[in-house]
Amino acid sequence: MADLAAVPVTGLGPMRGFTWRRDQRHRPGLEYMVSTGRLHGFESLEEAGLLLVLDFAGGVVEVLSQPLRLRFLTAVGWRRHTPDFLVVSRLGIWLIDVRPADLIGDEDRESFAAAAEAALACGWHYTVAARWKPYVLMAVDAMSARRRPLADPLGVRPGLLAGAGVAMTFGEIAAGSAFEPVARAHLLHLLWHRRVGIDLGRPLGDSSTVVLGSESS
Repeated sequence: MADLAAVPVTGLGPMRGFTWRRDQRHRPGLEYMVSTGRLHGFESLEEAGLLLVLDFAGGVVEVLSQPLRLRFLTAVGWRRHTPDFLVVSRLGIWLIDVRPADLIGDEDRESFAAAAEAALACGWHYTVAARWKPYVLMAVDAMSARRRPLADPLGVRPGLLAGAGVAMTFGEIAAGSAFEPVARAHLLHLLWHRRVGIDLGRPLGDSSTVVLGSESS
C-alpha cells in the first residue's frame, strides 16, 4: 500500500474485463464522458449513473474503472475486493464503490472498510455511492443530451442568460425566445455546463426556476 499512491494512473486498464451475455443479470456497458473524451466501462446502471453525474459535476481529470484489487484479512479468512472507480479531480483523488443502499450486506461493509483504509493510506478520499436524491439522475440525464459543443448561430444565448439573471422559469425563458425549440436545447446545454443552474431536488421542467450558475462569467 505504501507505494500505491505513487503509481501513475494514466493508461491503466481495469482489473477485469467487461463481458456481455444474454443471461446475465447486471447491465455492463460503456459511458462516454466529456470530461475525459473517452468511453469508460461500467457493470451496472447504477455505475453508469455515477459516471454521468461525475461528468456533470465538472473538475474531473481522469476516471479509471476497477482500478485495483484489494486482498485483506477478515475474521473468517482472506477476501478480495475490486473498487468500482478511481476518480482524479481538481479537488483530489476519490476511490469509489457503487452499491444500492438496500443491497449492502455485511460482506460489502467489510469490503468498503478495507477500501476506505486503502484510500486513507494513499491520501485519497473514499465514498460509497449508495443512494441519490429524487430527480437528480433524471435531470442530469436530460441535460446530458446537450452536453457536446453547441453552436449558437441564431444568437439565443444572451437572452437565456438574461432570463436566468432575474430567476425566470425554464418555460418562461424558452417562450421568451424567438426560437423556442432552439432555446430549450441551449438551456439544457447551459445547464450541463453550469452556466445556469436549477434546484436538482425538484423535477426538471418548465416550472423550474433557472438562475445564473457557477460558470456564468
